[in-house]
Amino acid sequence: MPESRIRKEAAEKKKQTTKASVQAKKAKKAAAPGTGSWVVPTFLTLLILGIVWLVVYYVTASLGIRVPVISVPESEGGLGGWNIIIGMALIAASFIVSTQWGKKG
Repeated sequence: MPESRIRKEAAEKKKQTTKASVQAKKAKKAAAPGTGSWVVPTFLTLLILGIVWLVVYYVTASLGIRVPVISVPESEGGLGGWNIIIGMALIAASFIVSTQWGKKG
């Protein structure tokens, strides 16, 4: 049985609407400035930096190696015990950043 012109027009209109909405979603997705592409590199950088900070502090303190600022005692102008707080703060900041992973714009 032949298809009516009204049905054909409705089907064409539906196809165009669907294509337009898909293209609009793609354009919006691609153009969104805050898509979260910064999250993973920032998360990993902060995490690794915090771990390295703590490892360097503990290794230099146990072996008696003097690294400027990190392993110098507080009495001589270094950070002393603040190194633990700095390392943990960097690690905590990395986990705070990781909560932004799935968010968009």
